[in-house]
Amino acid sequence: MNKVRILVAALSLSAAGFIGIVQHESYTDRAVIPTMGDRPTVGFGSTFHENGEPVKLGDTTTPARALVKAQAHISKEEAIFRRSLDGASLQQEEFDLYMDWVYQYGTGRWASSSMRRHILAGDYAAACDALLAYRFAAGFDCSTPGNKRCAGVWTRQLERHQKCEAVQ
Repeated sequence: MNKVRILVAALSLSAAGFIGIVQHESYTDRAVIPTMGDRPTVGFGSTFHENGEPVKLGDTTTPARALVKAQAHISKEEAIFRRSLDGASLQQEEFDLYMDWVYQYGTGRWASSSMRRHILAGDYAAACDALLAYRFAAGFDCSTPGNKRCAGVWTRQLERHQKCEAVQ
């Protein structure tokens, strides 16, 4: 049974969605480069500090500050995400999983994504399938069996795709 879709303008990331993001990102107290070619992240995958400065290797944080950093990052991205889907509708679960994607890849990539185009056209199943196109990190195909470089990138996409399909 399909759930009701709500105008994106009326949605926000749920508590479960926020917890899912920080669980997937894993906490680090020191800035790291999570996969080859990525920018430095600290806390729960934050690439920027609350003041907008980019995270640099050597930066540190605490769990409490990391949550504040993640929330600040998400709030900023969430506003851009909502504007990018003006007039479109999503289920809460879809909103959460696409925000999870945006947290990982950014609103710049979201703006030109086929997921966004499919949602705006009302083709939600195609938007789900488009998640699988994002399997690369620094030009490397993370879906390559047995890879040790970025297997988590592909695993996360498969999880998102499965969740997305489950609510269609």
